[in-house]
Amino acid sequence: MNDNITINYSNMLSDKIGKEHGFTLDELNSLQPLASKTHSSLKIKREKGELPFFDLPYQDVTGILNYAEYVKDKFDNFVVLGIGGSALGTIALQTALNNSQYNLLSNAERKGYPRLFVADNIDPVQFAEMLSLFDMDKTIFNVVTKSGGTAETMSQFMIIYDRLKKLKGDRWQENIVVTTDRVKGTLRKIADEMGLKSFIVPDGVGGRFSVLTPVGLLPAAVVGIDIKGLLKGSALMDERCRKDSIVDNPAYLYASMLYLADTKKNKKITIMLPYSYALKDISDWFRQLWAESLGKKYSLDGKVINVGQTPVKALGVTDQHSQIQLYVEGPYDKVVTFLKVEKFRGKAVMPDVFKDRAEISYLCGHTLNELINIEMEGTEYALTKNNRPNCTITFPEVNPSTIGQIMYMLEVSTAFAGGLYNIDPFDQPGVEDGKKYAVEALKR
Repeated sequence: MNDNITINYSNMLSDKIGKEHGFTLDELNSLQPLASKTHSSLKIKREKGELPFFDLPYQDVTGILNYAEYVKDKFDNFVVLGIGGSALGTIALQTALNNSQYNLLSNAERKGYPRLFVADNIDPVQFAEMLSLFDMDKTIFNVVTKSGGTAETMSQFMIIYDRLKKLKGDRWQENIVVTTDRVKGTLRKIADEMGLKSFIVPDGVGGRFSVLTPVGLLPAAVVGIDIKGLLKGSALMDERCRKDSIVDNPAYLYASMLYLADTKKNKKITIMLPYSYALKDISDWFRQLWAESLGKKYSLDGKVINVGQTPVKALGVTDQHSQIQLYVEGPYDKVVTFLKVEKFRGKAVMPDVFKDRAEISYLCGHTLNELINIEMEGTEYALTKNNRPNCTITFPEVNPSTIGQIMYMLEVSTAFAGGLYNIDPFDQPGVEDGKKYAVEALKR
């Protein structure tokens, strides 16, 4: 079976949903000169080593795999202390590639791999209640911050450090592994001075582009996910993304569609709607990637432009019963991306019961696998009938290769979209004021 993910964008076109809401192929092709210019710029920066996320599929992961083997059968829990890009990718990988009830499985069912927890918030009640679950001596804490000084992550680390020191004395370091910058930041200094095991976030890779670094790969490997397969999939997508033609490059195609929907058809909201529980946190991860990268006040030439689509996450079939009414009949300001799975990991058959109940007997003998995709087709039909632009990204199945493909594709799409919007997709100046305020308030 072909393992490539594919994009169907026919329901984005004007011949399906009208010229007011859909674009023509001529409009799509009109972006090609700008696309070629952006492609050349990205290619040059990649060759100069200025965009190292492009080459992450080809890294050596021996050190990560060795550490994962060390943790296996020795520790019951692996806890990530991180926020934003230091957490969302890990959560997405775990949801996609492990059992949906992984932490409830027995140690034998987990094959000796530890349970995984991600402390991505500093709510004091949630954090305290999570810590109350653990035998600290049987828990590894992975402190993840590229800058080495993220207030939320370092505050959590301070609490963990204090508890481990009181519990284990001079052996507290056994339960800490850090993922941070090679040389900069407070966490790097602490790690070097105190002899902590550490992994490096490569220079030039920002948090929201870091899922294919030890930020995401280390926790994934520790819980038994095939990270080599993940990187193999991302390498497959890299090969497909080396063409400058919009229609032949899936990352450029996806970015161009959303860009046209936003700038030409006034679709200011982009909704990712997976019809697979395994893919639900890909939406969460993408939400940060698209919003933080493209929501910008200034263009590259200093003009105030205030651009950026608002990404929204939803889940099929759950949100058919909460959101779809709005998407089908509400304002014409949305574009929907379906994530569809052709072959699920499991199968659930509806037995031949209640055959005398006409209202539900039509379900007999069918599978939930059929039903979930038929319901997706129904939502697609309703949106298209009401002139609502939508496209579908299809996964032959959810596995390390296809997850590597989608994550790499969306990262390249985001970088490319920065060129279309004429903004810098790799900074986040709007976040800094809030951070500075918090620091100054605590110093007072």
